[in-house]
Amino acid sequence: MLTWVFFGFLLGLQHALEADHIAAVASLTADKKGVRNIIRHGAVWGLGHALVLGAFGGAVYALELTLSGRLASGLEFAVGIMMVLLGARLLYVLLRDRVHFHTHRHGAENVHFHAHSHAGDVKNHALSRHGHAHPAGGWRRSLAVGMMHGLAGSAALVALAASTAPSIPLGVAFILLFGLGSIAGMALFSAVIAVPLSYTAMTLTWATRGFQALAGLFAIAIGLHTLVETGTVLFG
Repeated sequence: MLTWVFFGFLLGLQHALEADHIAAVASLTADKKGVRNIIRHGAVWGLGHALVLGAFGGAVYALELTLSGRLASGLEFAVGIMMVLLGARLLYVLLRDRVHFHTHRHGAENVHFHAHSHAGDVKNHALSRHGHAHPAGGWRRSLAVGMMHGLAGSAALVALAASTAPSIPLGVAFILLFGLGSIAGMALFSAVIAVPLSYTAMTLTWATRGFQALAGLFAIAIGLHTLVETGTVLFG
């Protein structure tokens, strides 16, 4: 029994690291700063993914529902559109703003760095005013993207796997552990990209911009591939 439940966690961990999930979270976190902040965004994506997966996948499993191929393709098509928009947004922001990174201090020990734009400045950069507000934006976007991914494809996958469980309680436990695995997997991936992204932001602005551009292009490429693949089913 423990082996079966643990398998659900491992499957969720692996599922979180699929190409479209990585592309989405990379595009969501590429313009975020700070290791903990980046990891939180990845975990929030995983939370949204797990919430919808638990609700939708659990309903499919408990009620023994069958998802039609056309509905599944429609949901994947919507994810493809979302991926293209995420990547395009990141590239647009990158091209619109001339991003500048520098360290900033609050008190004796709280030292971190900021990214801000000087697009439109008409005077010398050294004379520009530097605001250092700490906006809390982006959490809803990360949650919504995770929920959309949980709706598309994951429900059918987890319901199919849970249906082979020896009992209903074990099937429910499998779904819960699958969701926890997806949160852990994306938090782990976010931790992997957070360290080099934060380091290059402090030392190599060009490297950070390059990573952001690659993340945006990767998300667009995955989105277009998804649109073509599912579009042939829906409209072909």
